[in-house]
Amino acid sequence: MRKWTGIGLVAAVVAMGLGLAACGQSSSSATPQQDLKLPATAQLDTIDLAKATGYGQTGNVFESFYRLGKDGKVAPGLADSAKMSKDKKTWTFHIRDNAKWSNGDPITAQDFVYSWRRTLTPATKASYTTMFSGIKNGDKIIAGKADPSEIGIHAKNKHTVVIELDKPIAYFKILMAYPLFAPQNEKVVNKYGKKYATKSEYMVYSGPFKITNWSGTGNTWSFVKNNHYWDKKVVKLNKISYQVVTNPQTGLSLYQNKKLDFAQLSTEQVKNYKNNKEFKEYPYSIVIHLKYNFQDADKEKRRIMNNQNIRQAIALSINRSLLTKKVLGDGSVTPTGFVASGLAKDPKTGEDFAKQQAVKNTTTYNPTLAKKKWAAGLKQLGLKKVKLSIMAGNDDVAASTVTQYLKGTLEKNLSGFDLTIQNVPASVAQSRATSGDFDLFLSHWGADFNDPISFMQIPTSSNALNYGKWSNKAYDALIDKAQNQDAGNDEARWQDMVQAAKLINREQSFTPLYQANYAYLQRSTVKGVIHNTAGTQWSYKYAYVK
Repeated sequence: MRKWTGIGLVAAVVAMGLGLAACGQSSSSATPQQDLKLPATAQLDTIDLAKATGYGQTGNVFESFYRLGKDGKVAPGLADSAKMSKDKKTWTFHIRDNAKWSNGDPITAQDFVYSWRRTLTPATKASYTTMFSGIKNGDKIIAGKADPSEIGIHAKNKHTVVIELDKPIAYFKILMAYPLFAPQNEKVVNKYGKKYATKSEYMVYSGPFKITNWSGTGNTWSFVKNNHYWDKKVVKLNKISYQVVTNPQTGLSLYQNKKLDFAQLSTEQVKNYKNNKEFKEYPYSIVIHLKYNFQDADKEKRRIMNNQNIRQAIALSINRSLLTKKVLGDGSVTPTGFVASGLAKDPKTGEDFAKQQAVKNTTTYNPTLAKKKWAAGLKQLGLKKVKLSIMAGNDDVAASTVTQYLKGTLEKNLSGFDLTIQNVPASVAQSRATSGDFDLFLSHWGADFNDPISFMQIPTSSNALNYGKWSNKAYDALIDKAQNQDAGNDEARWQDMVQAAKLINREQSFTPLYQANYAYLQRSTVKGVIHNTAGTQWSYKYAYVK
């Protein structure tokens, strides 16, 4: 979901995704008002798709060649046909003749070409340029060694887009459902200049909805039906109203007073409403994990973080079953490694990647072995005590609960461990994480698309989102092999990623804690909402109020 990245990215994704994680409305009857009132966990920070850090909400107003349908499957978007070459390196898309912008302008092939070039232009300051890796010249452009005009996309004619790849991309089709790759209207960008995307009226939209009443700040905004959308006949909702709700109790009160059609529940609220007929659980391909700072500014802490026995001892001291079922109690599940379960299946056997990445004595609770690892680590370091801090962004309702649990269990199981909690505003956490100002970091990563590489690109040495600066040549080589040498061989590529995931597990370079599940109260009259665990998680195209 962008991107679902480390805590900053995921905070953005979760913030946008959860606001988006709401209900839809529409009906075959004219009686119900086809309006939805939804909560958002944070303000909508940008409506410029080139600059967004997640598309939880805006995936409903921007559409690419495809869109995500039910169960994460690719569904028709602005393209009505697509053709892949035999070598899997050239794709040709035909844009629908009736594809139009929300202002009535036709959407053309050149709008896609302009969009990609604008996003990759350094002056745009886009967040997700790495997503263009593998597209012809994409890596060179990302590295500043080629001009954005050289990206492998061109308009063959008004309705035909041709995309060239440096190598086959196994997940390319689903990637093209991501709003980052949607068109942008050059005429509108030039018309508004610096004002472009600073207010909802200084933007045009390609999806089933358009944004209104957004001024760059503020806690309310709306989506309204886009009457120029190519498939407008299936869109039943007239309006989706968003309101920022940062306190679960406030959200619950608004829901009970029918001011909201959806309310995200806190851990305590889940216990009280689990048997309510309007209780819903929505899973996400987000794994909450600990990042270790391998380049900690404090030399002594840096030595501690780089000791594998210490990291393994921490991992083995965490009772993930207790954490998910008792401490959180919101349906979150225990992970087997860094990659979320339910994300992708072996192309040959159909087995979940999460099952294949598992390594014995890595994400299981084993306090006896933890104590042995801890003692060995302390001996290697010549220490008797360890004092570290754990940082977390306080925008996540579960962050405080989780950090308190970690402090209790780690200090109980690991003699001489003193863990200080630092719960700070999300913006502060993001800034400190980016600059490497932390010891341990309660982080998140969520998949942008249904492929393990969406997770596994993060720990590579060169990735800017690898905030702890972990570096392993063997890991980098496996990911490089999956992305290049074995890119056209689905099974070989898969095995490269499995071996890389097992390496992370053994090293505990990142310690997985739980896979997120979010609980809500949702009006029983709300139907047709499509929820996916990755990418643009919520679609209201077919939503309605019964």
